[in-house]
Amino acid sequence: MSFQPSDQGPRAGITAVGSLLPEEVLSSDSLQREVARRSGLTLPPTLLTQATGIVSRRVAGEGVYASTLAVGAARRALDTAGLCPLDIDLLVFASASRDMVEPATAHIVQAELGSRAHAVDVTNACNSFVNGIDLARSMVMAGRARRALVVTGETPSRAVRKDPADFAEFRSGFAGYTFGDAGAAVVVEAVERGGILDVDTETHSEHWEVGGIPGGGSRHPRGDEHTYFRGDGHELRGVFEKVGTAVIDRTLHRTGMDWDGFAKVLVHQVTVPYLERFAELTGVPTGKLVVTVPELGNIASASIGVQLDRVFAELTAGDRVLFVGLGGGISIMTMVWEKS
Repeated sequence: MSFQPSDQGPRAGITAVGSLLPEEVLSSDSLQREVARRSGLTLPPTLLTQATGIVSRRVAGEGVYASTLAVGAARRALDTAGLCPLDIDLLVFASASRDMVEPATAHIVQAELGSRAHAVDVTNACNSFVNGIDLARSMVMAGRARRALVVTGETPSRAVRKDPADFAEFRSGFAGYTFGDAGAAVVVEAVERGGILDVDTETHSEHWEVGGIPGGGSRHPRGDEHTYFRGDGHELRGVFEKVGTAVIDRTLHRTGMDWDGFAKVLVHQVTVPYLERFAELTGVPTGKLVVTVPELGNIASASIGVQLDRVFAELTAGDRVLFVGLGGGISIMTMVWEKS
């Protein structure tokens, strides 16, 4: 059955996309050697590669910030759309990373772009970018914005502890060794057909302590030890498996669609085994996935944006794409988008 939105009112869709990867490539083997050298730990050869399936990742160099990657991706998205910065009236910086606690990084991005839009930050771990797209969609449909630019700049590699004091500290921060850096951006505006057809979310906030970066807020305003990612990857994976696929099942049931109805399925990617387990649990054909994690690692909220940029040009009008966001906190989010 073909899903048709019941609401005949205004629609909003993604009309352009851009992404940016830092130039520096860091292999997992090189990262492991650096950790072993700085910590004095003896680690099994190729441990990081074998455990995660991640061969390499991009890392932001000196002077490259979350805003830098967001601005670069934004310029590419605007250029693709044939727009200038003054053509947007809503700028959403939606990222787990940021340049500083205050002001909102959206203002730094805006100052660099030269736009004059209403500028805000949205943050919800690795679901930030999809949340930002949903916010932009809502603002456009409500008549509060005509054209929105949603950007993310992720630099989680800077939250990786490369000199753990002992093996316990190495293990507590192991999930951080999957991180890579990237930026992504989309233009969201009113469309006559297609667009964002369906959105669903599921949140299990009782698991908020499973992983994160505790520093920078009122609980831990100071102290370098709080600036590193902490979290048990196995526990985090266990929580997502316990939560299950309910939100995806609801989306498929509500829309009357099956996997054959989607040209692509874009899912947040943490490790190769995690992605393989996702495919096993949901039944999504692996050929529908856009696999980036082996070469880019876990690029946080930029993951879905980078994947979308890689396939956007090959999609044709009427093609439907399912976004599946997974974020610490814990939150799961789906979005069905049809190319106009």
